[in-house]
Formats: sequence, C-alpha cells, structure tokens
Amino acid sequence: MLQSLIDAITDMREDEALQLTAEILDKGTNPVDVLEACRKAMGIIGQRYEEGEYFLPELIMAGEMLNQITVLVKPKLSASSEAKRLGKVLIGTVQGDIHDIGKDTVSFMLDVNGFEVRDLGVDVPVQTFVEAIREFQPQVVALSGFLTLAFDAMKDTVSAITAAGFRDSVKIMIGGGQIDEQVRQHTGADAYGKDAMAAVNLAKGWI
Repeated sequence: MLQSLIDAITDMREDEALQLTAEILDKGTNPVDVLEACRKAMGIIGQRYEEGEYFLPELIMAGEMLNQITVLVKPKLSASSEAKRLGKVLIGTVQGDIHDIGKDTVSFMLDVNGFEVRDLGVDVPVQTFVEAIREFQPQVVALSGFLTLAFDAMKDTVSAITAAGFRDSVKIMIGGGQIDEQVRQHTGADAYGKDAMAAVNLAKGWI
C-alpha cells in the first residue's frame, strides 16, 4: 500500500492519495513509514520537474497534497515513540519574496526527518526573523527566496541576526531559485541547499 501511495502522489491522484493515507494509518502502520513514502514521492516529482516532465502546477499540487497528508499523519506521529525531535529549525521566505513552494517542501522534509520546524511564512521582515530566534531558540535558520531581489534581503537578515548577537548560536542556510556558492558568500550564510534533501542533510550535519 505504501508503494500505491507513492504512485498516487507522483501521478497527481490527490483523492486516491488521501484515501490511501487514511487506510494505511487505520491499519496501524507506523506514521513514519507514511512520511518516508511521501519523501520518496517528492524525490520522484522533483526529478520529473528537473527533466521537464512536470512544471510549476504539478509542484503546487504536490505541495497541497503533502499538506493534507501531513494533517492526517501528525496526530498519529505525535503518539509515536519515533517522533523524537533532533533540533529546532526556523524557516521563512525573506522580505520582498512571496514564493512558498520550495519553502513548504523543505519545511515538510525537515518535519518528516525529525526536526521541530517553525515556519514564518513569506515576505518575512528582517526583524521578525530576529525576534523569532530570540523566542524559538533554533539551532538552524533557513532563509528561502526565489527572486534575485531576495539575495540582498538574505544578506540583510544575516546581518541583523549578527547585530542582535545570535550569529554564533545559529547556523544559517539559504535556498531557492538561482542560489549558488557566490550568493552564499554574498549573504554571509553558512551553506546553501540545492533541494529539500540537501537542507535536511545540512541540518542533520550541524545538529
């Protein structure tokens, strides 16, 4: 049934994917296994996107499916002994940018892989990040941005985190759009992730 769920998600059969999720959970399957199936499905969808088989609408639909599946899984996950949190990650799309598909996927994958995630949403002001770090006390801060104008916003956010005295206590990753090593250097972040699994691996490595 888990393979059927993967197939339903990757083929964009939303109703079937949700029905299968409910049936799998009702049978007492470990919720972590359901989330692992979602992770595999997102990997396939990402590959199809890179190969030009899928486009933005499919990514949006996949994100919506993941959100709905997460709603079904989370109550079961909280009761699972395997839901031990590795650490805290604060994530948001920086000021001036409203793209959230990549951010939502990264949030989901971090959640699946055992992190406590606080998502600040999109177009997040610099000071909001700073205040959230003070309150949430994450080990990792993830800055997302799709537009090139996000690069300076990321730099401003890193600078504000430094000025507030939090830079030594958090690792900062960036991701989205045309992010590369040159952009990372420009922003002052510790690393960049080319996809959601790269973000997960960075967080695991740091924590």
